[in-house]
Amino acid sequence: MWFNKSVDDISKELDSNLTSGLSTVEAKKRLEKYGENKLKSSTQKSILQLFFSQINDVMIYILIIAAIISAFMKEYSDSVIILIVILINAVIGVVQEFKAEKSLEALKKLSTPKAIVKRDGTVQEIPSEEVVPGDIVILDAGRYLPADLRLIESANLKVDESAFTGESVPAEKNSDIIGATDNVPIGDQSNMCFMSTLVTYGRGSGIVVGTAMNTEIGKIADMLDKEEDNTTPLQKRLASLGKTLGIGAVIICVIIFIISMFQGRDLFEMLLTSISLAVAAIPEGLPAIVAIVLALGVQRMIKQNSIVKKLPAVETLGSVNIICSDKTGTLTLNLMTVKKCFINDSLIQIDKCDLNNEDTKTLFEGMILCSDATIKDGKKAGDPTEIALIDAGLKFNLYGEDLNSAHQRVDEIPFDSDRKLMTTVNKYDNKFKVFTKGAIDNLLKISTKILINNEIVDLSEDKKKYILDQSNLMSDEALRVLALGFKIIDTMDVKLDSLENDLIFVGFMGMIDPPREEVKPSIELCKKAGITPVMITGDHKNTAFAIAHELGIADKIDECMSGFEIDKYSDEDFKKVVSKYKVFARVSPENKVKIVKAHKANGNIVSMTGDGVNDAPSLKAADIGVAMGITGTDVAKSAADMILTDDNFTTIVNAVEEGRNIYTNIRKSIIFLLSCNLGEIVALFIAILFNMNAPLLPIHILWVNLITDSFPALSLGVDPRDPSVMDQKPRNPKESLFANHMGTYAIINGIIIGVLTLIAFNLGEHLYSNSLMHAQTLSFVVLSFSQLFFSLSMRNKEKSLFKVGIFTNKYLLYSILLGILIQLLIITIPFLSSVFSAYTLTLRDWALCIGISLIPFVLNELFKVFKYSNK
Repeated sequence: MWFNKSVDDISKELDSNLTSGLSTVEAKKRLEKYGENKLKSSTQKSILQLFFSQINDVMIYILIIAAIISAFMKEYSDSVIILIVILINAVIGVVQEFKAEKSLEALKKLSTPKAIVKRDGTVQEIPSEEVVPGDIVILDAGRYLPADLRLIESANLKVDESAFTGESVPAEKNSDIIGATDNVPIGDQSNMCFMSTLVTYGRGSGIVVGTAMNTEIGKIADMLDKEEDNTTPLQKRLASLGKTLGIGAVIICVIIFIISMFQGRDLFEMLLTSISLAVAAIPEGLPAIVAIVLALGVQRMIKQNSIVKKLPAVETLGSVNIICSDKTGTLTLNLMTVKKCFINDSLIQIDKCDLNNEDTKTLFEGMILCSDATIKDGKKAGDPTEIALIDAGLKFNLYGEDLNSAHQRVDEIPFDSDRKLMTTVNKYDNKFKVFTKGAIDNLLKISTKILINNEIVDLSEDKKKYILDQSNLMSDEALRVLALGFKIIDTMDVKLDSLENDLIFVGFMGMIDPPREEVKPSIELCKKAGITPVMITGDHKNTAFAIAHELGIADKIDECMSGFEIDKYSDEDFKKVVSKYKVFARVSPENKVKIVKAHKANGNIVSMTGDGVNDAPSLKAADIGVAMGITGTDVAKSAADMILTDDNFTTIVNAVEEGRNIYTNIRKSIIFLLSCNLGEIVALFIAILFNMNAPLLPIHILWVNLITDSFPALSLGVDPRDPSVMDQKPRNPKESLFANHMGTYAIINGIIIGVLTLIAFNLGEHLYSNSLMHAQTLSFVVLSFSQLFFSLSMRNKEKSLFKVGIFTNKYLLYSILLGILIQLLIITIPFLSSVFSAYTLTLRDWALCIGISLIPFVLNELFKVFKYSNK
């Protein structure tokens, strides 16, 4: 570990010279040995490889077989339709995956183009790709780190590591050696600077200890590269369903063929019939319907500030039962904000401050004047804590530019990490005011008086203890405290060192990166919906718990765990304890991935939200990764499955609700299609088993299967959202598509539809004994109409159509009317009727067909009334 070694030891280990740096010759050798200082990326799949990966699925194989069978039966139009369905699915998948795999490319963009190093005893500017281990790098404000460094020297050095560690404020850096322990989180390694972080203040120099993939950010890139794609629950269930249907189709073919042999039927005719039955067992349009429903859901979510990069991620959202959220910028504003002030011996909320009071005015003016932060044309620059002081003044119409213009700064003592103080001298008429701000302990040591109610009194030891107690109250709320003292001098003819003594203590301000106002209600809704929110952050435990407690994520500090504690557990042991904790503080990128994987190992569907580089591996490891669109880094956005365009945690909850409704709708479509297809199988199987005439021709089966079923199934997929969906607990991730008696529901309705088709056929045979075509036409119409009417009952398993609203899904009504119209045209237009071998029906025939076809709908609605009348 570099942080617990001395600079001299590191210099010897890396064979470098701290004064003159490496020689050009040695640097060239090391460049050849270690390679360029840039992140490697995995080999990207070609478009052709992506395409074939999309069709590498059991359901797709079955569809291809169905297309071949249809072509064999000379039903070429059916073959073309099936192949188009396959092509559409593959193209959609390729486009989504091609856009998604950008993580490593975005990481590479974070490498800085130039670096300042010492080579051959001179300072040189070189491309960052040429930086090698042992190089001496010069740092100053505004420059990105080209590699991982162990600091040699520093002067008031501050580095913004928020995108890397998740900590809200820039980290103060120094070159001091850290103790012998190995368990020091990245955020606490104060003598280390890391690749792609930003120097915000001060200057320094360091020796390069890691380049390219051997840096901390390189480890993140490596984790992203190794992390495998996650298959969503729906994809797993559809794959399982495809296998089941495939096996079922083969069994049906064999059974029918064997029965036909014993019955002495024409083998070629029965081969075609058995093949038709096999095709009927497979819902050819299902993959296309699922893809279309997901795509439409994506479009709706875009309007709700959610951009989904992968279609299956929509369904995954509906299964989420744990949301792991980064704190900074996700649950909070990522904006340090002054919340409380201590003035006139009391703690008050900033909104209750009165600037007509001279003491309060002095506190605000002093904090603003003793600051290097600026706000110009709405753009803020400087240290986040100082920007917070400027923002606090703006609430009371105190503008930094105006104050600095009226009270010109004539001298200063810059902030120093040892003193933890900053001092400015500002002109007030014919006198000068010295303002000193900084750590309260250090300020009290150099203060002898205190300003209370516009009176200057002695600062006793008891008063100091009282002030520290009040400061500790703020610290307990995780507020960062900055104190202010001042004094008045008549002339600038004083030594600079004497400015910071005999000060008058004014007060202090407490600030924090506050939680978003809209997040707390969203957390409550999560809990109501059975979703557990978990905070994961790079901040300290007390700060993390304060925010978590305010938001309702955690009730006690015992529910918090630090990163070094996580490291003590093996993966298996951590899996057993992870559910006890709601807050994880001071974590590393590896810790985040470990947390996500532990929750997944316990059978949970995990969403991870974040915005920084350090979040990228966990975003990719989660079932659904959610990145912030405004504050998020390119790396986080590229690794995520979904991006929030408003950086609002509430949008995640809305997306979960949308995902739940989409899954419910897809499930409706699947159960509907399977019920209808089972009806076709029941009708034909029973007829063949009892040596009856075939009630349906192969073309009838294929037509109903490909056309008549498709539009209602698609309409069910876009059914309006159920307002009660967030009152339910998340689905068990292992739950079958046929859970909660949906399998029984599909079988019963399939049998009803099949039996009614046979009844219509038998009635036709008895009424029109001389016309098999007439009877088959009746069964063909009943099969189609019964499925169309049955779709109305599929809208809600428990609520009747009249409670749901007859006209709330106009697409379904249009689909039913379209299906009826197509069936009328097939029967009544001579050309079409000849193609489908259909008989022209009378008005009595139509009335009979409609009456029989309404039975499944009526039975289902009556069942709902008696079974769920109290809901």
